[in-house]
Amino acid sequence: MPIRFLTAGESHGPELNIILDGVPAGLELLPEDVNIDLFRRQGNYGRGGRMKIEKDQTLFTGGVRLGKTIGGPVSVKLFNNDFKNWDIAMSPVPQDLSNPEIKREIESKYISCVRPGHADLPGAVKYGHEDVRDVLERSSARETTSRVVVGAICKKLLKQFNIKVLSYVLRIGSAYVNIKTLGNDYEALFSKAEVSSLRCPDPDVSEQMKKAIDTARTQGDTLGGLIQVVATGVPVGLGSYSQWDKRLNGRIAGALASVHTVKSIEIGLGKLVSELYGSQVHDQIYTDENWKGDRLRYKRKTNNSGGIEGGMSNGQPIVCTVAAKPIPTLIKPLDSVDIKSKSNTRAHFERSDICVVPAAGVVLESMLAYVLADALLEKFGTDNVNDISDNYKNYLRKCYGR
Repeated sequence: MPIRFLTAGESHGPELNIILDGVPAGLELLPEDVNIDLFRRQGNYGRGGRMKIEKDQTLFTGGVRLGKTIGGPVSVKLFNNDFKNWDIAMSPVPQDLSNPEIKREIESKYISCVRPGHADLPGAVKYGHEDVRDVLERSSARETTSRVVVGAICKKLLKQFNIKVLSYVLRIGSAYVNIKTLGNDYEALFSKAEVSSLRCPDPDVSEQMKKAIDTARTQGDTLGGLIQVVATGVPVGLGSYSQWDKRLNGRIAGALASVHTVKSIEIGLGKLVSELYGSQVHDQIYTDENWKGDRLRYKRKTNNSGGIEGGMSNGQPIVCTVAAKPIPTLIKPLDSVDIKSKSNTRAHFERSDICVVPAAGVVLESMLAYVLADALLEKFGTDNVNDISDNYKNYLRKCYGR
């Protein structure tokens, strides 16, 4: 892969660490380019108390010099401000359990009551953990903070080629936007969503979403929803039909599905294609009568394919609709088991959110940006931004002449 990343760190550990390998040299990159998306992830209605503690700020520790990437792996560190309350229980070195205060502190963080819908039970069984804390800490959605760092850097790269990655919320619980009335001015929808605490482009529906979240909170419950993630300005030809693992739709679906809360991904019409005739599904192609050599000669009146045909981008916006489940940590815990006592009980509860759908959109943007950056570098080169730009412009000239 031209570009790849690894993350490390636990939810309540001292810090999160990110290494993004394959970033070309010459890309202007500042901490605020990343911090803006970290802030977008932390805000929004329905988030819990953790967001008031963590004010994530980017610290580049490699790969960036004097405001530009230098071709080496970009490494980033994010400090967990809450670690001061967990320094004993999450210490990487052994602690003196003969000290009653230390023993009490560690035991207070011990978990044996697992949560349905979380990694707790399968993770404890798989890795042989007695204390489910060992599972919770790494499987926590706190890890998505690291992905937002990666996505922000990838967005900065994509921006050099006029590619934008956007998202907005379509549904939370029973409150939803009528997709048929939205239109396809994706940047306008994104702008409207960015001034909403629910990241929804419809102000009236945003208020309905707030009420739905408030109701869930009073009931001790949680809510999921639908998010649309869109990439505009994507050139024709990213991805390939030559091998299964090079198909762009598969790469996108896999990346989006890897986000903790995601349960389904639709591209374009998605499951609706199973209900319609082919004549209603496939985007018919026409010659652009106003073509002057400054864009593709061919155009479509629809984008039912969501910008991908045959495993490749076709020059239209890439449109994905993603379903996020309600988070599994409920104020009124569900029935579950205690793996220590082997008895029926209630699931563990730890400080949590009511709804993470708006924040999930920012994470999904990051994963889509990562896949597109990888595909872009795969096609146009990997070493230096200026060289990649030359290759890109030359390719567009050829495409526009077809």
